[in-house]
Amino acid sequence: MSTHFLVNVGLRLTLEIFVPQPKGFKVQGKENLVCKLQKSLYGLKQAPRQWYGKFNEFMRNSGFHKCEENHCCYVKKYINSYIILALYVDDMLIVGANIAEIDRLMKQLSKNFEMKDLGSAKQILGMRISRDRLKVF
Repeated sequence: MSTHFLVNVGLRLTLEIFVPQPKGFKVQGKENLVCKLQKSLYGLKQAPRQWYGKFNEFMRNSGFHKCEENHCCYVKKYINSYIILALYVDDMLIVGANIAEIDRLMKQLSKNFEMKDLGSAKQILGMRISRDRLKVF
């Protein structure tokens, strides 16, 4: 079983970051003031680092281990099964042998991150995915 997710990045910042006032929102007489960001934004240099740090902490606290070969691949072994989670920027693929364990992980992830379930994976990173009852290709 595999599931495909899209994840939103709006995370609280751990650093102080100031940006110019957005066009159309400048207050007359205060044009020289800047805005202090409270959450990371797409396009912000620090956004990927913020996202990965928060996600990595969540996965570690959930009992997953990061693969040495690929730091965006996480594995959790159970007595008779496993879950593999692959993360690429804001795209996630979950593969496992037990649908109940995958559903439990999806619920935990949804509580901690704004997510959109894209259903069974048919393609990721330019690779087509097909399956029969026993195998994934």
